[in-house]
Amino acid sequence: MKKMKSSTLRALCMLVILVIIAIGYFTKVGIGNLSGLGWDVFSVLCPLGYLESLLASKTFVPRALISFLAIVAVVIVLGRVFCAWICPMPFMQKILPGFGSKKEGAPASDKPCASSEACGSACTACKPNKFKLDSRHGVLLGALGSAAVFGFPVFCLICPVGLTFATVYLVMRLFAFGETTWTVIVVPLLLVLEVVFLRKWCSKICPLGALMSLISGANTTLRPTIDDSKCLHATKGIECQVCARSCPQNINIRKPELSPVSLNNCTKCRECAECCPAHAIGFPLLPKKQAGKPADGGEALIKTDQAN
Repeated sequence: MKKMKSSTLRALCMLVILVIIAIGYFTKVGIGNLSGLGWDVFSVLCPLGYLESLLASKTFVPRALISFLAIVAVVIVLGRVFCAWICPMPFMQKILPGFGSKKEGAPASDKPCASSEACGSACTACKPNKFKLDSRHGVLLGALGSAAVFGFPVFCLICPVGLTFATVYLVMRLFAFGETTWTVIVVPLLLVLEVVFLRKWCSKICPLGALMSLISGANTTLRPTIDDSKCLHATKGIECQVCARSCPQNINIRKPELSPVSLNNCTKCRECAECCPAHAIGFPLLPKKQAGKPADGGEALIKTDQAN
């Protein structure tokens, strides 16, 4: 039987979550949504939403802190899986046409600098960098700062995750009870505008992704691993660059230190593994260090027998 593509599995995962939450809305079970999911005494809060609420209200809630720490622990263990497997934004951008969706820049080359003189001691591209700041981190600071200044989580008003479930709720209320308010038009319209016109939301704007990329600096599991005994570049010297071109985050896992963002931004989407012509890339739970250094060490990659 043909193996299901990861993109199909991700879409199914998102749809299942959407249906479960919609059922909760319809049956009035009150389980919430991805911005605040709960059942009885158990609750899971959006980590960014928690920080915004904390700064806005200036009030410490132990139960909310426990939820925040639980999410931090999940990100440390699994990395940014939320962005590829749960967040509805990438899925909606695939099914809706938009503007400005062309991928920026060329993949980072596996070739080193021409010479140390040309590179210079100030060159940071050739040095391993676990954290690389970008525009998303600026938006993150802005979101936290605005919450502290205005006294409420401002960014939550335009967050596509919250808008998605608000749209589901409003549409269900419209058809079930005939409720018609201005929000029935404004909320879905704002969501569509973000999906269609802000095609680089995930890579240039999303503060939640920025926050998780900082936390996932401690992640050591399920990271993309190359088996050099299979890799075309390592065995035949062919610079195919397929894995780099297929990565939605624009990461070259052979040379992450030369990529625009750090390996912490990997969402475990598995696109690189499925596109690799030599099937040399895997996502082992705990990579076995047989030779070389981890991918984010910048000199050599882990060799493993667990590649898919």
